Amino acid sequence: MSTATTERYQSFAEFYPYYLQEHSNDICRRLHYVGSLLVLSLIGYAVFTQQWLWLLAVPFAGYGFAWVGHFVFEKNKPATFQYPFYSLMGDWVMLKDALTGRIRF
Repeated sequence: MSTATTERYQSFAEFYPYYLQEHSNDICRRLHYVGSLLVLSLIGYAVFTQQWLWLLAVPFAGYGFAWVGHFVFEKNKPATFQYPFYSLMGDWVMLKDALTGRIRF
């Protein structure tokens, strides 16, 4: 077990490099992007149509794609299990960084 997994991060700025390290596999990252974009689409659709039941699919879309990426391609345990809030933030920052060219898509 690496020291990063037992370490408690005091800020998101400290956590984010660890988060990116846990998403080094291109397919895993891309599955995260698909899940995040699907989450936005589901929320947008629910708001536009006022069919609120679609919001129940949001966690399945977001976590489903991400967890497949981790268990199948990255071969590690999602950081969500130990750092739920920072991991959620990491998903959105990683997507922003990919869309702006800061990290490899």
